[in-house]
Amino acid sequence: MGLRHFHPLAMLRVDAVAVAVVLLLLLSSPSPTSQLSFSATFGPWINGASPPPSPPSPALTQSNGGQEYAALQALKAAISDDPHGALSSWQGSNVCAYKGVYCSAPPPGAAAAGAVVAGIDLNHASLKGTLPAAVSLLAHLTFIHLNSNRLGGAVPDTLGDLQYLTELDLSNNLFSGPFPASTLLIPSLVYLDLRFNGFSGELPEEVFAKNLDAVFLNNNQFEGSIPETLWSSPATVITLANNRLTGPVPTSYSYGGGGGRLREVLFLNNRLTGCVPEALGFLPCIEVLDLSSNLLSGHLPSTLSCLSGIEVLNIAHNQLTGELPELVCELRRITNLSVAFNFFSGISQGCDALAGRSVFDFAGNCVPGRGMQRPQPECDGAPGDAGLSCLRIPGSRPVACAEAAVSFGVGATFGGALPFGLSGGAGVGVTVTVP
Repeated sequence: MGLRHFHPLAMLRVDAVAVAVVLLLLLSSPSPTSQLSFSATFGPWINGASPPPSPPSPALTQSNGGQEYAALQALKAAISDDPHGALSSWQGSNVCAYKGVYCSAPPPGAAAAGAVVAGIDLNHASLKGTLPAAVSLLAHLTFIHLNSNRLGGAVPDTLGDLQYLTELDLSNNLFSGPFPASTLLIPSLVYLDLRFNGFSGELPEEVFAKNLDAVFLNNNQFEGSIPETLWSSPATVITLANNRLTGPVPTSYSYGGGGGRLREVLFLNNRLTGCVPEALGFLPCIEVLDLSSNLLSGHLPSTLSCLSGIEVLNIAHNQLTGELPELVCELRRITNLSVAFNFFSGISQGCDALAGRSVFDFAGNCVPGRGMQRPQPECDGAPGDAGLSCLRIPGSRPVACAEAAVSFGVGATFGGALPFGLSGGAGVGVTVTVP
């Protein structure tokens, strides 16, 4: 089934919560003691689209409930307000009968008999309280879905003990404090959703080094620079929008690491400065790239014309200057190209063709003879080019995307810096050919 994309701002709504790579996802309400399947298919988590839930399987007999009962009762005790009675059924020793608790056969190799608690889904319950450390006693959890509640305080360090946990959704709550380092210690985690909370401080480098498929960190209060490890992430979707991040867009792109699977990356509404790096043009699978509402300046690199699969490219509300490269307007799959409210001084006939299809938005620039442009005094005071690194010479030969490839050899190591800010891993032989 093809992946559809909507406007990037709409993608950040809590109602479209992305539920990434699924092992144990149930969107309906099966029998409380249903066995969950561990054979779900992995796939990209773009725009919150998820595979359909697996049908419930025959019920199991739960026989490992002592420790799990204590953990769930501790969670219930940590809730100070339950306006919808979501936990009203959490009584008695049969924890598999609790609403929102899902049991299954134990994971392969687990030392457990009978059914175990494999998941908790209390989305949209408006629960007020905290997440207790005792949740780690649910040793066989594979998913925790707690989005759209009123849970606050710090995320417990004990989450790192959940060795089978693949999905952690704490979005749209009141959690605060620094980035929860315990989440980076969960060995099986592939989906991390911390958006719409009050987390602050700097992002750790390790978050992009971990084997995650989806990283949702938008709508918090993270600050500081984006780690250079960003492009090493194996994720298919990364959202950093609506934070307080500063500094440049990372330029160090490791072709031997991650980045090759990335389909959506959202930087919008931060405080990023500097130029749009040429390395962004060599993201092979990117479909949505949103750099809007930052403080980026300089000329736009022609390497963006290499993004053959991109559908949404939004660089609006920055301080970009120069002429918009014609090749950018010739991207064949583009459905939404916005360069509005920058300081571009020229566009090509190819861009005019996009404008006729309502695909291209260039309002609020400095293009002579065009409507809906900035007043001339604003254009005369256009910001500088942020240094020579952002100055692209119009009319220069466009990059040949196929030739600007990186190939890996054996027994040879590239010395020195790679073009476009690319980086090769230690001990890896890298050959770079750039026109």
